[in-house]
Amino acid sequence: MIFTIQTARELIRFDAVSTVGGAFALAFCRELAPILTASIIAGQVGSAFAAEIGEMRVTEQIDALHILKTDPIDYLVLPRVIACSLMLPILTIIGLVVGIAGGVFAAGQFYQILPEVFLESVRNFLVIPDVLIVFLKGLIFGLLIAVIGCSWGITTVGGAKQVGESATAAVVTTWVSIFIVDFFLSLLLYENPSF
Repeated sequence: MIFTIQTARELIRFDAVSTVGGAFALAFCRELAPILTASIIAGQVGSAFAAEIGEMRVTEQIDALHILKTDPIDYLVLPRVIACSLMLPILTIIGLVVGIAGGVFAAGQFYQILPEVFLESVRNFLVIPDVLIVFLKGLIFGLLIAVIGCSWGITTVGGAKQVGESATAAVVTTWVSIFIVDFFLSLLLYENPSF
């Protein structure tokens, strides 16, 4: 809704009301939806992975897995990586739909732009490769969140204080990594004229 207000204000000044939805959808689909969803999941899920596995490390549960001849990577890390990589694209699409609905509402409430005009603009600007890129970014960001969270957890040493530090470090590292990877993905995907 905030982004729609900012976009609409500027486009209305240039008498481009019919492009508000499209401009919003392009920016939201390509960047905001994947980044915001990944940031929220990094804060919740990434920190939980680090804390849970870190607690298992400091209470010697991972050592017990070694004694039972169970690989902790296969047993603890791999399922989390697969689950996070599969769910983040789905959550990003849900975030995109909710964001567009919020954009429709804000455009109608504050600038009297009809929902039909907004959504037609979205349909005209947004193409299938943009949606596929949302899936790709979600998959990569999900992989990053799970791998970084689990790696901070599995390398935790000490006690309860270090578990909390690992969880915090996992979130910060994940956020920085998401922005760096997103920068390079944007260069790679959007510098290509076919997109």
